[in-house]
Amino acid sequence: MNTPTPQSAAAAPDSDLLQDLVHANHILFDEGVLDAFGHVSVRHPDRSDRFLLARNMAPGLVRADDIIEFELDGTPVDADGRKVYLERFIHGEIYRARPDVMAVVHSHSPSVVPFSAVKSTPLRPMCHMSGFIGEGAPIFEIRDVAGDATDLLIRSAPLGESLANSLGDNNVVLMRGHGATVTGPTLKQAVYRAVYVEVNARLQADALRLGPVTYLTPGEAKTAMEMIEGQVERPWQLWKQRAIQARR
Repeated sequence: MNTPTPQSAAAAPDSDLLQDLVHANHILFDEGVLDAFGHVSVRHPDRSDRFLLARNMAPGLVRADDIIEFELDGTPVDADGRKVYLERFIHGEIYRARPDVMAVVHSHSPSVVPFSAVKSTPLRPMCHMSGFIGEGAPIFEIRDVAGDATDLLIRSAPLGESLANSLGDNNVVLMRGHGATVTGPTLKQAVYRAVYVEVNARLQADALRLGPVTYLTPGEAKTAMEMIEGQVERPWQLWKQRAIQARR
């Protein structure tokens, strides 16, 4: 990880990156991963100790001037009175724990949530598009760290740290009765993965109705991930153009 730039020397994020983050919000809404809730962030390109995330609002409505810069502890640098997401600690603590992560998506993706609550049937990659799930997605159990009377939200840095610990070196972590958090080495890959976590969950649930499922081996998952994600620009451009057209 690069040494953080002193605050006085920090440059404003590139406008193209801000616009990509706007597109990411719109894409994830249009593809049914986010609804009025959920959020996507990107690490600051010049400050590894900061990240960019929209203000507290529906993802499908985000614009460039809604993006706020945050420190890793969840403190907004430039909120200017705007409300911020309660669960911003998801993002900051994962960026703190994982220098390789450059973007984070937190969703309540509807086909994924059931797998968060049925531990006997882990979410595993069953098609080549979802090799990034690896050997299976771990499940974060908030009761283990905060008792059995929470609202299931990651509303503090200690809870964010616990979630990051459950994520470990994986790309996806499920959150029991809540949703999922997906990471990526780029914003476009994180968006791709968030979309295909939902696709894989839907396909896996369908396949389980038919009988025993043949999942990808760890080797297949790794090879498929490297091959498919090398072409992430293809779905990104399709989804972006569809999102732009939907808002004209």
